[in-house]
Amino acid sequence: MGMIDGLFGFLFGGGRNAVRETVEVFRENAEAGAERSANLQTQATAQLGQEFMIPRQGLFDRLIDGVNRLPRPALALGTLALFVSAMVDPVWFAARMQGVALVPEPLWWLLGVIVSFYFGARHQLKKQSFEREIARTAALAPEAFRQVGVLEALRGRDDPERPGAADTGSDATVTTAATVPEGNPALEDWRTLRKA
Repeated sequence: MGMIDGLFGFLFGGGRNAVRETVEVFRENAEAGAERSANLQTQATAQLGQEFMIPRQGLFDRLIDGVNRLPRPALALGTLALFVSAMVDPVWFAARMQGVALVPEPLWWLLGVIVSFYFGARHQLKKQSFEREIARTAALAPEAFRQVGVLEALRGRDDPERPGAADTGSDATVTTAATVPEGNPALEDWRTLRKA
């Protein structure tokens, strides 16, 4: 009993747990991880709240905040209004579109730059994420090709069950030879027995 008590005292005694400490080297303690995550979330929320604690005292601040919120809804609602106006009054819509067609190309480039700067950050983030996914998939391609080669080798190239095994390709001689029926000795014997 003293030996077992000594072993348990060594593993779990003295306010320490050697088994837990060893396991935590290989696997995160779920409770401690959840506590760290909650602390991080609390700190991020507090920081976000502090950004909005600055009082907007003047008319100018409130006006600029309102203007900053306008472009996206204005673009979306304006596009929908164009569709509605095309259905309600096609002649009016066509006249306006003729006016748009007369806008010089440098002005379109300027509009593109303004819209790109306004919406570009989000687009750039999505594009970079997409490129990372493409790169990750492309990096897996050689391994996939190798695996297909291994599977083909396991199945065997001369496997008659393989799709396309009977394909004669573009060789006319082989195609002709493949379509001519061969003799069947068992069938010939059977026919001879039936005639007899």
